Amino acid sequence: MNLADKINQPVFHHVGNVADSLSRPCYVVGGYVRDIFLHRHSKDIDFVTVGSGIEVAEAVAATLGKGCQAHVFRNFGTAQVKRHDLELEFVGARRESYSRDSRKPIVEDGTLDDDLSRRDFTINAMAICVNADEFGELIDPFDGLADLDDQLIRTPLDPDVTFSDDPLRMMRAIRFATQLGFSIVPETFDAIARNADRIGIISRERIADELMKIMASPMPSIGWELLAKCGLLIYILPELDAMRGVETVNGRGHKDNFYHTLQVVDNVARKSKNVWLRWAALFHDIAKPVTKRWDAKLGWTFHNHNFIGARMIPRIFRDMRLPMNEKMKYVQKMVELHMRPIALVEDVVTDSAVRRMIFDAADDIDDLMTLCEADITSKNEAKVKRFLDNFALVRRKMTELEERDRIRCFQPPVSGEEIMEIFGLRPCREVGTIKEAIKNAILDGVIPNERTAALELMHDEARRLGLSPVSDTL
Repeated sequence: MNLADKINQPVFHHVGNVADSLSRPCYVVGGYVRDIFLHRHSKDIDFVTVGSGIEVAEAVAATLGKGCQAHVFRNFGTAQVKRHDLELEFVGARRESYSRDSRKPIVEDGTLDDDLSRRDFTINAMAICVNADEFGELIDPFDGLADLDDQLIRTPLDPDVTFSDDPLRMMRAIRFATQLGFSIVPETFDAIARNADRIGIISRERIADELMKIMASPMPSIGWELLAKCGLLIYILPELDAMRGVETVNGRGHKDNFYHTLQVVDNVARKSKNVWLRWAALFHDIAKPVTKRWDAKLGWTFHNHNFIGARMIPRIFRDMRLPMNEKMKYVQKMVELHMRPIALVEDVVTDSAVRRMIFDAADDIDDLMTLCEADITSKNEAKVKRFLDNFALVRRKMTELEERDRIRCFQPPVSGEEIMEIFGLRPCREVGTIKEAIKNAILDGVIPNERTAALELMHDEARRLGLSPVSDTL
């Protein structure tokens, strides 16, 4: 098959001409070729040449004009050339072999067939020639194009060897299936299950990279369900794996919290591209296995699972090599607060309760409401409608109170420094007591969120504590 029209761009003709001048066969390979058929745009282009890829890269850079140079990585036998918004990667064709305890291959020079056969999946094992005489010719030794048409993920060679050699490919198989909506062929999937324990030699950072791509996919549940079914999940995130299954006592079972969680994640994904809100959805019930209790009167209970789950988040993020920064704190906050809106709709929606929820969630209040609405997964349509109607009531009340009381970006009308100056105090418990009294009075609607009312309450609280002002200037 000739695909000259698909790569009829100056960059491919330029690289081909340089390769011809060096008498080097040269091909565009891998993900860029796959994405041509998937109609996906990519700015990263991988080239394989028979011989030194570094030599071709340096020659390409030299002909692209002043300021363009090849960045060489000799340890890996690769070189990179950046031109405008394109990133060109060059490598010589190679064959690889692996030792049992490492995914770092022993690399030798090889043919194009050697290079394509070492690749992870047939859909990534295609090449297109850029040399002038065969420009646009497709090389597809493993029928990757047919697998693209059939939307299948399979390995070019024996999947047990493929996954044992480089266990990260198991994660990549599941990531591609999730991103593209493809199916993993049974023999390939069964090999993942047989080699699942090999994932232990892969760094947590590389696993986290694949998980982030799964979470950014249109339906992240596909990936998490595949991870559970093939046995990888228990090695990657045992706390989530522990949520699988239903326990029954006296004929009463709880819902499968794992599949409920996956539905919540997908519900969030339909509403938001915020990947950290999706992580919050994944972890919102993470403490249910450790808080699960059977009560003869109440049935199954999961008391305080939101608070205990929030305490689990830092350790989970650390173990998974997810960022230990404001992203982690955001997820932790969402997990801790996710029961608050539900508690509101199950009770009388008071102004005070809504104010406190807005105060605690601050700028993340809209994300919190999105998470809580996504958490409604009942098959009882009447129940779902009742909850959503109540959430709509909460949202209306939030809007009214926010416009009136400015709670979301709450700043106390009287600062701690002012309290200390007025009453001649150093930092002490009494200052905190007065500040807390003012905050609670505003959140409970006892006083408006304004300075005059706050000063009056400050003096009342100070008298109760036996304090007298030393200055009347404020």
